[in-house]
Order: sequence, then C-alpha cells, then structure tokens
Amino acid sequence: MDPQGSSSNAYSSVALRSPVNDSVTTLTSPNIDIASGGHHATHRASYSSHPFSSKSAIEMQHLGTDIESQSVNHGAHVDGQGKMHDHEHDHGHAHGITERVEERYHRLADKVEDEIVKNRSRRKIMWDRFRGKTRRKIGWLESASNTIKSSALNVLLIFVPLAWISFFFIHNPMATFALSFIAIIPLARLFEYGGDQMALYTGKDLGDLVVVTLNNMVEALLAIILLIKCDLRILQSTIIGVVLLHLLLVPGMGFLVGGSNVHEQQLHPEHAQLNHSLLTIGVLSLIIPASFISSLDKDSSSENILLSESYKHKFLMISIAISVILLTVYITSRIFLHNPPGEESGAEHNAPLELLHEELHLEQEEAEVNPWFCSIFLMITIAVTALTAEMLVEAVEHVRELGGMSEEWFGLILLPMVSYSADGFVAVMYFTRKLLLGKPRPPKLLAEIRAISLSIQFMLFWMPVFVIIGVCTNKHLMLVFDLYEVGVLVGACFLVNYVTADAKTNWAEGYILVAFYIMIAACTWYYEGQEIIHVMAQNCAAGSTLGHGETSSTSGH
Repeated sequence: MDPQGSSSNAYSSVALRSPVNDSVTTLTSPNIDIASGGHHATHRASYSSHPFSSKSAIEMQHLGTDIESQSVNHGAHVDGQGKMHDHEHDHGHAHGITERVEERYHRLADKVEDEIVKNRSRRKIMWDRFRGKTRRKIGWLESASNTIKSSALNVLLIFVPLAWISFFFIHNPMATFALSFIAIIPLARLFEYGGDQMALYTGKDLGDLVVVTLNNMVEALLAIILLIKCDLRILQSTIIGVVLLHLLLVPGMGFLVGGSNVHEQQLHPEHAQLNHSLLTIGVLSLIIPASFISSLDKDSSSENILLSESYKHKFLMISIAISVILLTVYITSRIFLHNPPGEESGAEHNAPLELLHEELHLEQEEAEVNPWFCSIFLMITIAVTALTAEMLVEAVEHVRELGGMSEEWFGLILLPMVSYSADGFVAVMYFTRKLLLGKPRPPKLLAEIRAISLSIQFMLFWMPVFVIIGVCTNKHLMLVFDLYEVGVLVGACFLVNYVTADAKTNWAEGYILVAFYIMIAACTWYYEGQEIIHVMAQNCAAGSTLGHGETSSTSGH
C-alpha cells in the first residue's frame, strides 16, 4: 500500500435477469482509478441466486488476477536496490485497460446466463418428458395392449398362476420350482420393456439408471428373499454368480451375436474407462476380507477363533464399513455420469458416432405406453415377481437335494440363470433364424455393454444394500466370501477389462468370455466350498448377539 496515494474504487455492474424465473444475477467489474503518486486496481465479482458452473467462477478469479497483474506492471517498477518506485501513466492507456476488462466481464456474463438457461431447461425438459407433454398422448387401453404384445415370451405368463397353484394347493416342490423358474422369465422381460419405455420419458442420463435398476430387479428380489430366509451361503454364491453372469455370459453372447455380421463393434470410451475402475474396486472390496481370513494360521485353534462371536462381530463391522464406502463410490459415479464437470461433457465429446445416432433416435422414438401406466405396471410386476421368487426359494432346498447339486453350483450357476433365460432364448432364436432361414438382423456397430453396468450396480449398490438390510433385520450377511468365488471373480474382472480396454469388441472376444464362463461352470460342479465359510454363514437367525460373547442360534439348511 502506498502511504502517499489514495484511490477510490469504481465498479461497472452487469445485471443479468434470468429468462426462467426473473431472478437477477449481478456481475461487478472494476474500473481503474488513477491517483496522484500511485496506481491501484481493485476487482470484485459478486453473483447470487444461480448455481452456475465452477468453471465460470474460476474464470472470474483468473480475470481478477490478470487485472491486478496488469495494474502492477503498468503502475510500478523495481530499481536495483529492491525499492518500489511509482510512475504515472497516461489516462488514455488506463482507459483502454478498463474497456478491455469490461468487455471480458460482459462476455463472462453472457456465458453465465447461458449456463443458467441450460440448467433450468434440462430439468424442465425432463419433467415435461415424464408428463408426456412432448409426445403423443397414449391411452391406458393402448398402453396395456402394447405391453401385452411387447414380446412373444409374454405367453409364458400363464405359468405364473400355475406356479401359485402348485405352491398353495399341490405342494410339490419340484413342480413349484420348475413352474416358478419359467414364470420369472417373462417377468424379467417385462422389467426390461418397462425400463426401456421409462427411458423415453426420463431422458438418456436418468433413463440408463432406470433401465439398469429394473433389469437387476429379479436378482435383487431373489437375493432379498434368500436373506430373509437365512440362506446366506446360497445368497453369497448367488451374488457372485449374478456378477459373473453379467460380466461373462451376457456380454459374451452380446458380442458374439452383435459382432457376427461386422468386423468390430464400438464401446463408449468414457464409460468403458469408468467401468474398469468401478469393477476393479468392487472386486478388491471382496479381496480384503478374504485376505484377512487367509492370513490366519490354518489350524483348529484359528478356526475356533474365527467362529467366536468377537470375530464375527469384527467381520460384520468390516462388512458394514465396506458397504457404506461402496455405496458412496456408486453414487458419486452416477453423479459424474449424469452431470460431468466442465463446459462441454467429455463423454459426449468422445462418444462414437453410432452412439450419438442412437441417442438421437431415442429422442425421436415414440413411446408405446404412457408413463403413469408404466409406473403402476412396474410396481405390480415387482409384487408378482417377489411372490413368485419366494415360491422358488421355498423349493430350492428340496430341488438341490433331489438333483444332487452342491450349494456352490446351485447358487453360482443355476439361480442367476433365472433372469438370463429370456435373453438366452432370444439369442438362440437369432442364431436359428440366421443359420436355418438366412435372415439375420441388420448389423449394429455399437456393442451391447449394458450387462457390465448391471454387474457393477449389483456389486457396488445392491450387495451393500443386502448387508444393510441384514443389519436392520438381524440377518448377519458378511462380505466374507469363499476364496474360490473371489478367485474366479478376479479372473473375470481381469478378462473383461482386458477385452474392453480398447473400447472395441468382436465376436471372437465374445466367444472368449463365454468360454471362460463355461470353464467356471464345469469346475464349480465338483467344488464343495470352504467349510469355514459355510459354518460362518449358518449364524443368521434373529436374536443372535454378536459382540457380546453369547452363542447365536443357527439355522439348518
């Protein structure tokens, strides 16, 4: 500060009025005031009422720094002895600096206003879409008719009442299991159809999340029922089995079918890179407790320690901590994909041309059902699926014993197949049509990678939710999995990340994924499982008091 000089600060204010809600945003730019014996520049930017991007705020700070730098450079110099000497500048030069600064502030103000309009418009467009304002009005009868005719697999819905009759009146476990298994196939297809229709109303970003969640609904309901029934060992195997299915068999068949008519298919590079990271942290979260157990000495005393209530309490606390962290990871990843930082979305900028065409087609495609019918229909489908899945779980033990299957193969391979049966049937029909009739579908250049997103959501969102539900219902599900299951999951993660590393796939890589899944299925048929994990999973019944030295009751399988 110059003790001899004095200056008064003058500012040029730019007031922005939002076209959406008439609120005002004020940007205040500096004027340069020349005083005798010194030159001072003060800058300030005040803005309120609107949350525009952080990039604009950073530009304001940089602009203020540039102003101060210019004023110092033009207002002072340093002599050889390190002393600051002021010198006067002509008022014309100062006026030129002021004009340039004000021009930059006006440009920044226009950018802020554009961001305000964009953010407001995005929310308004999404709400208008959901209410059907931008699309043709669809009646309830037309919606019901289109839903019934949405897939040829809907004829299998007749097995839903048949499964209920078998469960409530005939009491034949084998018939109930078979009928329930078949009944869930069209229900899973209806979830997929409902998700695709809701995506037309919610938009691309939120629509993808809705579609993935609904496609995981059958497995999630099945897992929750297994948790309530205290079948924790089968539940753990089913969790790993669902992830393996969506990592290997489903995308493998998709790459195999989709790439049969083209040299290669493309993936979204931004999503592929993020999926690699999410998939890796999900697998690593299961390696941590598995390594904890494996690091202990393998003798009778160590097994007794692991089965003690204090250690079970420790594993439960570890599982809760890992679950909460995984939930935060998944939520932050969805926020990043839904609203990426920066003036221009990197995901949109790097997206392949085929994906941009598909997004444009999604915006122009007409929905077949109205959103309110779709919402109510999905709630009814969830209730019907939950009841049918409960019947299937009730018959699980009888079927496993009669078929001579191990718990590992039953949970790791068979139960996850419930949701994939519909897609597998469609894939078989496609190959039949292509090979026998010579009528293949037009080739797609964009690979179907939704299944990998399903596995990521199931591992980072649904698995932690199961742990939390278990805590609330006193069913102690711990993230301590069989070492064999963790090992094959690590291998699947490595293979999938390697295949999708270049954001391109072909039918040969699809066959590799399917081949690895078949290897796992063949090996699992002979695997009996770790005894210590089986015993730890038995302590599930309500009333157990972990951490208080009391013995919890066990539930037999």
